[in-house]
Amino acid sequence: MNFSKKLSISIRVVVVLCLVFAVVGFLLRGLMGGGGDGSGVEQEMAATKYVCPMNVSYHPYFSSMEPDEKCGYCGMDLIAESDVGSDEGERILVMSEAAIKLAEIETRLVERRFVDMEIPLVGKIDFDETRIKTISSWVDGRLERLFVDYTGITVNKGDHLVEIYSPTFYSAQEEMLQALKTADKVPAGADAHVKKMAQRTVEAVREKLKLLGLNEDQIVQLEKERKTSARVEIRAPIGGIVIHKAVKEGMYVKTGTHIYTVADMTKLWVKLDAYESDLPWLKYGQDVVMRTEAFGDQPFHGWISFIDPVLDPHTRTVKVRVVVDNPDGLLRPNMFVRAVVKAKIGDGGVVLAEDLKDKWICPMHPEVVKDGKDDCDICGMDLVPAVDLGYAKQGEVTAPLVVPGSAVMITGKRAIVYVRKENKDRPAFEGVEIELGPRAGDYYLVRSGLEEGQKVVANGSFKIDSALQLRAKPSMMSPDGGVAVPVHHGAHEGVAEKPAPKGKPQELCPIMGGKINKKVYKDYKGHRVYFCCPGCDKPFMEDPDGHIGKMLKNGIKLDKTPEVQEAGHEGHGE
Repeated sequence: MNFSKKLSISIRVVVVLCLVFAVVGFLLRGLMGGGGDGSGVEQEMAATKYVCPMNVSYHPYFSSMEPDEKCGYCGMDLIAESDVGSDEGERILVMSEAAIKLAEIETRLVERRFVDMEIPLVGKIDFDETRIKTISSWVDGRLERLFVDYTGITVNKGDHLVEIYSPTFYSAQEEMLQALKTADKVPAGADAHVKKMAQRTVEAVREKLKLLGLNEDQIVQLEKERKTSARVEIRAPIGGIVIHKAVKEGMYVKTGTHIYTVADMTKLWVKLDAYESDLPWLKYGQDVVMRTEAFGDQPFHGWISFIDPVLDPHTRTVKVRVVVDNPDGLLRPNMFVRAVVKAKIGDGGVVLAEDLKDKWICPMHPEVVKDGKDDCDICGMDLVPAVDLGYAKQGEVTAPLVVPGSAVMITGKRAIVYVRKENKDRPAFEGVEIELGPRAGDYYLVRSGLEEGQKVVANGSFKIDSALQLRAKPSMMSPDGGVAVPVHHGAHEGVAEKPAPKGKPQELCPIMGGKINKKVYKDYKGHRVYFCCPGCDKPFMEDPDGHIGKMLKNGIKLDKTPEVQEAGHEGHGE
């Protein structure tokens, strides 16, 4: 009887527990699944496969069913496989908005605009060759006295430089005195022809004295005093600095012997080095702003007066000569300068110059600019219109078609940009071959291949091009396409790798994807896992079971630890 009661009670308990579990299961199903529709959502989520947004070709054996998981190679967030870029056309790559965002693809408009650019140049200050004078002896003689006896002295025009003893000077002066006496003896009522002949003799001797180096003041003094001297002073023909002294006091010299070199430094030359790529934007007469180490940010202005027609074969640069005023003598030859030339570029590479519109310039002296046709005040040459020297006004030319320099990929003779196609259901990028003009600052001038208003990839072009190469499509380096090669994100080895077949020993690092180094490993639960570098073991140990599980799932056969191998051998021995 007691046994029957106990059995009956046990059966009741089991029935009650079954009912409780059934009710709890029903409630949990309702809360979590939401009925029959929820079941479909679960199945749909379970069926979604997630991959790296860069390209599935990068990770041929990596995928996940978990949307919150990170890429095991590059650490990027995964996206649904359906959102990965697809193939469409020969040189077109279709990408999702999520992939574009993660790959940091940025686009810019192709537009027409006047490009303002600054051309940096460096160089050295030099003497103005047109303002250097050589002072030499005009007669044979002996240098009695040097008034300027060392270099670096500043002299003014007309200052005495040297006193020379010369018998030739003495005889020429005697001839002058005889000619004057003869002219004085001609009677007032004498024949006009006789007077004319006497005067011509005086003029001839005057010219001879000038050719011997006497200036007008010295000749007038001789005519007035009527006294000869065997010693004559040579005076400075220009003001400036004595930069070279070639003689010593007491030396005998001949006609043409070099005595001094004097340089006028109120104007100087600056010789700048310009690269080939800068030559289209440099024009005769352009304003140049220069600075020196000695005077910091104090600007000095000059004008381009000459652009060398020959390229230096060693430096691959062209000398650009600039004329700069130096009234205060602050600038000195051989000083280093940093210069900037500003230019506004129009269509066809024309340089715009609003300050020179309707102006006339001397082709020899760029500092001479006038409002109309005239002669140069320095050399007397006819002025020419500024437009003849390569300048134009903004209203006379159109703005050039330009693209950012970062958008263009250049290889050999080909230039490629990737244009975003707006007429697609999903974002697409198409490679376009274009013809470029010269580079102007941060932009390239475009001759053909693009239209105003198109969008080009300014950041991320190489990522798109790499994806096309992986798909064996035409790209920058492979204009005709090629064979698709799967690659991984090997941070330490930049070579292509094939996916590991089933049962193949480990060859790739589970963290970075590079080739393994068998000296770098970690033993975990009987498995020996190899890495590419020592730094990979730490992230591995954050989730060792997960990494080993993925490797085994992808058919990789892991080595066993020595302890496990030894235990296995002992087991076989028994």
